[in-house]
Amino acid sequence: MELRNRATGAVITDSQFRSENPNTSFPQVLTLEIIDSFGYDPVLEGPQATTVPPYQYSQRDGVVRINGQWFTHYIAGPVFTSNSKETAAKQEAAYRQQLDDEQAKRVRTDRNKRLADCDWTQLPDAPVDASAWATYRQDLRDVSAQPSFPWDISWPEQP
Repeated sequence: MELRNRATGAVITDSQFRSENPNTSFPQVLTLEIIDSFGYDPVLEGPQATTVPPYQYSQRDGVVRINGQWFTHYIAGPVFTSNSKETAAKQEAAYRQQLDDEQAKRVRTDRNKRLADCDWTQLPDAPVDASAWATYRQDLRDVSAQPSFPWDISWPEQP
């Protein structure tokens, strides 16, 4: 639980509130009456921000008062701001590219493992349909050409 000090606007946790009042014996669950008597209001959990994965996430942005009650406030992040070196749009593009590159690396690592796991199928004496396995292996190599790469991969089925 979090509490907002009416006088200062500071938001603290239940345990911080108890620490700041070491000579007071509190019940296990703080009541509204106790909180109010110390000049605090409870902070209720607000709704998470609507985001566009994988590039955004919901991040806390303080508290907001709605109809006389305090709620945590969330925004879609990360937030980029222009500065003297580069624009917010350029920072966001670099961030997205970094996420894409990291995801592409993970997918390629997975693809390479799948290829390595079936290397044996290409040996001349392997008791399998070599042509079907060769097609499967080529389909694995082609995953990076899929339009939704690297975030939504349609993995081929093994023969």
